[in-house]
This record gives sequence, structure tokens and C-alpha cells, in this order.
Amino acid sequence: MKKKQKVLTLTSIILSLFFLMGLCNISVKAEPLTKSDRAEIKAIKSDLNIDAKSALLIEPSSGKVIFEKNSHEKLEPASVTKIMTMLLSMEAVDSGKISLSDKVTVSENAKKMGGSSMLLDTGEVRTVEDLLKGIGIASGNDAAVAMAEYLSGSEESFVDLMNKKAQQLGMKDTVFKNCTGLSAEGHYTTAYDIGIMSRELLKHPTILKYTGTYMETISEGRKSPIELVNHNKLVRFFNGCDGLKTGFTSSAKYCISATSVRDGVRMLAIVMGSPTYKVRNKDASMLMNYGFSKYSSKNVFKKGDEVERVNLSKSGNRYFIAKASADLNVVFEKGKDNKVTYRSVIDKNKKEYRKNQKVGYCDVYVNGELAGKVDLSSDRNVKKPGVFWNLKDNIRNVFPQGI
Repeated sequence: MKKKQKVLTLTSIILSLFFLMGLCNISVKAEPLTKSDRAEIKAIKSDLNIDAKSALLIEPSSGKVIFEKNSHEKLEPASVTKIMTMLLSMEAVDSGKISLSDKVTVSENAKKMGGSSMLLDTGEVRTVEDLLKGIGIASGNDAAVAMAEYLSGSEESFVDLMNKKAQQLGMKDTVFKNCTGLSAEGHYTTAYDIGIMSRELLKHPTILKYTGTYMETISEGRKSPIELVNHNKLVRFFNGCDGLKTGFTSSAKYCISATSVRDGVRMLAIVMGSPTYKVRNKDASMLMNYGFSKYSSKNVFKKGDEVERVNLSKSGNRYFIAKASADLNVVFEKGKDNKVTYRSVIDKNKKEYRKNQKVGYCDVYVNGELAGKVDLSSDRNVKKPGVFWNLKDNIRNVFPQGI
């Protein structure tokens, strides 16, 4: 009778094993704004006198909205549009589709673009990096179109990619008609949507080398050098500012997506529809200073820290240690009793884990809200046990004294 019970137990273990092997990992989304959050934002509005039509202040690592004013109002973004142009360009670079050293021949169509320009000539050959400097520093419409044509063959095809990317990112109130931000009927977005694409661009930190540069000279291959001066004067005058993009047309007025970093804390301020560039810069500066006064940064993981031991067998003799692949700092609101929790998500579908190979990620939460994320890697080479190995382990557990 006892032997029959053991067989039944062994069978149930095996069935459970197969069930567990089929389970999928689940992820946790950051919680939306609470009533208290909304009440606090409302109170802040009365303290901050923002003159722009629309504004938004975000802590970009978590996406937490600290302040907003008409952030979902559809408005013309002017050259802030180029954030999406730079995003698609940086995705192509970082994915290996193109490289910064690639040569791009400037078309007549690119050369004749009006508005801000880096003074490119028809037939001129410039690198992808040169064009990114032209876009990020001088807001060159000619550089933006040259990049669009290089990536997609035509500006029209590139604009299709811009709109598809906007939809993928959840930019529900955005329609792009061009890659430059020149006034066009039906070309609009919101401060909230600009916040979304700005946060996405910040995932490609190389771009900050360009958007954070105040002056640059490009002379290679030219008789007269190209002198680039950043339209974003905050890069020069606001402590820690390294981007992202300004914009102006007579109908859009003055706009900006401004970002700065101090003591490990980054702030992102979007301002749209300011009457003058001085008001725009004042509003963006006031918003970012307010954010810095409210938040501080703390290191949670250093590169190589052990995050979790992952057992691959019931006996525990096959395992790996999931390590942090990079340093992770998270931003805390000052003066609050902040509770930090984390959840690691491991890819359980691999048959073999290689040393330093990505095996999952770890989400870090502050007071229940997603505050940061770090990739996890294996500390060793190890193969996942097969069915017979697991069966052997289960038999050993059921019959510890042997059969």
C-alpha cells in the first residue's frame, strides 16, 4: 500500500514539473497616478507660475509626472518634432543598421529646406554623425531631411516610420507630417507625447553628446567650415542641461523639451506655446529646478552585484547567480518614507546559460511605482537539466534511502 502511494506521489511530481516548465514569466507595470499624486500636482500648479500654453515635468527613469499644465492639449511642436527624427536615427545606429561613420550624400531636396539649416550643399557628403550634430545642435532642417532620406529613401517614407513609432510608444495624440517640424496642416502633438518620445530618446545616451554641445565646427571636406551653435541656450546657462530640443515657428511659438542631470537625478521638462524664448527658458528652468529640489538619487545595484540565485534543478546542484549588468541608481522623493522593493524576471526557456549572457532583468520599485530597471546576466556557463535529470532528482527526493 505504501509503495503505491509513493508511485502516485512520484507521478504527481513529474506532472507538476512539466506544468511548471510551461509557465511564462509575468511583468509588473508601474501603478498610475493616485488621488494624492493628482492633488499634489494640483497644489504645485498654484506655486509654479507657468506662462506657456502647455507644460510637463517628468522624472524620466520612472516616468512619474511631477507637474503638468494642459499636457494633453494638441499643439504644433515646431522643431521639437526632431526628437522623433533623432530617435529613429539612434535606433538605427545602436541596432547596427547604420553606423556613425556612414557617408550620406545630400540631395537637392534636403539642401532647399527652409528654416534652420546647417548650410549643406547639394551633392555634399557628410557622415551620419555630422548630420546628427546638425540636427541636435543647429536644428538643421536640411540635416533632418538628409538623414530621413538616407534611412528610408524619402522623407515621406520616413514620416510613415515616425507615425508608426509614435503609435508603438503610445503617443495617442500625435500626427507627424514631416521630419523637421515646419508648419503643416495636421502636424501636431502634446507635451505628454513629447515626454514619451523624449524618455525613449534618453535610452540612447550617445545623442546627449550632440544635444549637450553648445558650439561645434565641422570642417572636413569643406572650404568654409560649418559653424554650429545650439539653439538651446540652457545647455550653456543652466547647470547640468544636456538636451534635448528646442522649436519655434510663428504659429507654434516657442517650444522645448529640456533635460538636465544633477547628482544622479535627471529631470525632463516640456514647454509648448511660450510667447518668447525667454519665457520658454524661464519656465523650463523653473520646472527642472523644482524637480531637483524634490528628488535625490541613491545607488541600488552596482555592476556585478548578486541579485538572485536561480536553481535549475530540485536538488539545487545546478544553478547560476543572476548579476546586475550595470550600475542602477533610482530616484527618491525627498522627505518621504520610501520603501524599495524589486522583482527579477528570469528567462526560464533557455536550455543553456552562458557566462555574462543576459538572462533577464530586475525591476526596482519605490513605494510600489517602477523606478528603475537593470539587465541581469549569468555568472557562469551551465546547462539546464533535461527531463531524465529532473526525474532522477524527483526519485531521489521520494526515495531518499534508495529503492
